Amino acid sequence: MSRENLNIVPFVSVDDMMRIVLAIGVEDFLKGLAEKVETDFCRWESFDKTARIASHSKDGVIELMPVSDGERYAFKYVNGHPKNMREGLQTVTAFGVLSDVGNGYPILISEMTILTALRTAATSAVVAKYLAPKNAKTMAIIGNGAQSEFQAMAFRGLLGIEKLKLFDIDRTASEKCRTNLGRFGFDIEVCSSGEDAVEGADIITTVTADKQYATILTDNMVGPGVHINAVGGDCPGKTELHADILMRSDIFVEFPPQTRIEGEIQQLPNDHPVTELWQVMTGAAEGRRNESQITLFDSVGFATEDFSALSYLHDVLPDAPFYQELDMLADPDEPRDLFGMLLRKEAASS
Repeated sequence: MSRENLNIVPFVSVDDMMRIVLAIGVEDFLKGLAEKVETDFCRWESFDKTARIASHSKDGVIELMPVSDGERYAFKYVNGHPKNMREGLQTVTAFGVLSDVGNGYPILISEMTILTALRTAATSAVVAKYLAPKNAKTMAIIGNGAQSEFQAMAFRGLLGIEKLKLFDIDRTASEKCRTNLGRFGFDIEVCSSGEDAVEGADIITTVTADKQYATILTDNMVGPGVHINAVGGDCPGKTELHADILMRSDIFVEFPPQTRIEGEIQQLPNDHPVTELWQVMTGAAEGRRNESQITLFDSVGFATEDFSALSYLHDVLPDAPFYQELDMLADPDEPRDLFGMLLRKEAASS
C-alpha cells in the first residue's frame, strides 16, 4: 500500500468473507489456511506469546487474543456465550485486526466469526496429520453445531476422510449437518448415541458448546489407536472428556500455560506431561508412535492461529478482492497538526 493510502484500511465483512471463501473454494481455502497455520507453528519461537485475556461472566466469556512475530501484530476479540443459541444468536462471534509493527498502523480489519471456524478446523486437521492413525477414513463428530461442517471439510481436504458418524443430543443439528455436507461426497451416518458414533471411528472430534464440566466421552468409549480431537472444552469450567481418558492418552497442546487453565487438562495436576505441537511439527518431539497409541489434541485455540488466519486472508485479497476501504486513520498534511486538519474540514464544509 502506498504512503498516501496508509489511512485506508481493508475491511472484510461477513458478506465479503463468504465471497472470498466461495471464490477460492471451501476446501482449497482450508488447505491454504492449514498450510499457513503449520508454517507458523514451525516458527513458534519467533512469536511473542501470551495467554488470552478473558473476562468471564455467568453467561459466557469475552476474550482478547494478542500475538506478534516482531513484524506484524494481531489480535482477535471473541466471545463464547452458549445461551445465545436459545435466543437465536451465535454462540461465538469475533473480529480481528492485523497491524504493521513498524508503524503501528492496521493493515487489515476482518470479521472472524466465519474465519475462526475455518482456522479452528484447519488447525485440527493439521494436527491430525501428525497424530491420527495412518489411512484414517472414518471420523465421528459429537456435537453438530456451527463448527461441525468446517471440521469435516478440513479433515476431508487434508486427510481424505470419507465417512462421517454424527451425533448430537439435538437430532435436528445432526440432520442439518448431514444436509449441508450431502453434496460433498461423504458417506454420512446420523447416530442415536455417542457410543454408536465412536464405534469404528479412527478419529473422534468432540465439539460441543455448553459451558460446563461434561462427559461427552467416557473411558469405555475410547479404544486403542484412535485420535481424539477435543475442540469444545476451551475455558475454565468447561470440559468434554472423562479424566480417565486423559490418563490413557498422549496429550498434545498449543500453549501449555493457556491449555492448563482452559483445556481438558485442567482436570489433571499442573505437572502432568504434555507435548507442545510446535515441537512435533519441527521434529523435536514424536507424534504418533504406534498403532495402539491414543493421541489427544487438547484444542483451546491460540492467538498464533488467528495471526495465521488474518495473514492468510491478507495474502489472498489481491486475488479475491472482496473488501471495503475504511478511512479510519487520521492523515493530516503535517503529522503534528491534527487540530488544523479539523479546522480545514470546517472551512471546506462552509
